[in-house]
Amino acid sequence: MGAYILRRLLLVIPTLIGIMIVNFALTQFVPGGPIEQIIANLEGQGDVFEGFSGGSNDSQLESLSSDSKYEGARGLPPEFIAKLEKEFGFDKPPLERFLNMMWNYLRFDFGESYFRSIGVLDLVLEKMPVSITLGLWSTIIAYIVSIPLGIRKAIRDGSSFDTWTSALIIVAYAIPGFLFAIVLLVLFAGGSYYQWFPLRGLTSDNFDDLSAVGKVLDYLWHIALPVTASTIAAFATLTLLTKNSFLDEIKKQYVVTAKAKGLSEGRVLYGHVFRNAMLIVIAGFPSLFLGIFLSGSLIIETIFSLDGLGRLAFEATVARDYPVVFGTLYFFGLIGLIVGILSDLMYVFIDPRIDFESRET
Repeated sequence: MGAYILRRLLLVIPTLIGIMIVNFALTQFVPGGPIEQIIANLEGQGDVFEGFSGGSNDSQLESLSSDSKYEGARGLPPEFIAKLEKEFGFDKPPLERFLNMMWNYLRFDFGESYFRSIGVLDLVLEKMPVSITLGLWSTIIAYIVSIPLGIRKAIRDGSSFDTWTSALIIVAYAIPGFLFAIVLLVLFAGGSYYQWFPLRGLTSDNFDDLSAVGKVLDYLWHIALPVTASTIAAFATLTLLTKNSFLDEIKKQYVVTAKAKGLSEGRVLYGHVFRNAMLIVIAGFPSLFLGIFLSGSLIIETIFSLDGLGRLAFEATVARDYPVVFGTLYFFGLIGLIVGILSDLMYVFIDPRIDFESRET
């Protein structure tokens, strides 16, 4: 197993470098870099993309007739443009910039944001509590609800209980998370009906003045709606996965043999079936958490006015804040690859009979 883990760790490096090369190369062909953003703001255009999507014909002709390589830079001193290029490092060739970036990232030096005057790592740590809250609580609740429900559905397969719960699960899976979030917002956060829950933030303004119990209750009060909205899709998928996994195991010969020996149904189910059936479910915990943590939070954060990593990544991409874009891409790409290894280790931990090393040979 040690050799397998070592090989997987060594594969992390070329995989991560490949991810960075592809994304860095794409940015060289995408219009509207950070310098263009600054020029657009100086010219009063508000956003560089307005120049690409529309505007008067006269202004477009004026930009095209400029000798500058930057759209809309006409009238700005060349010295100013050169100073901007040097400040952002664009006075160097792309290959040199990429090599310098990767050397810094290998030392976990992610630099500073172009537009926020704060280190990228500090910015990520500042936004992380929101995303951890959504990811961790959504994953835990999904497992707490889905595993018992999936087992119950497998035991009572084909019954009325199985039928109506399957209908609810299908409806839950079909509803997009953002639409469910809007419904919760309208119903329970002062939209049109009740104002039982707050609309924004993880805590109240007087959070520091509350008692320990009050702080816990205030925190749970704030996260109730966004966590519920982000849990719905994972809950449906995990329930069906648990049910199907148990059904596959229940039909196997060792279960029939165990029942023939006189073992009770509970002992057969939880003493023999549970361990084998839950292998794929429990081992997938890291991947499920990471998926909700990284990709499932942008719209939920926006709807509930939460300032997390989803909004950070979106705003950095729109603003072409490359240190934030590439720094977070490298950091979370590394985490994703390591989580893949942890998932394999979870399989082995749950069932020591699994040997990935022997399978490779």
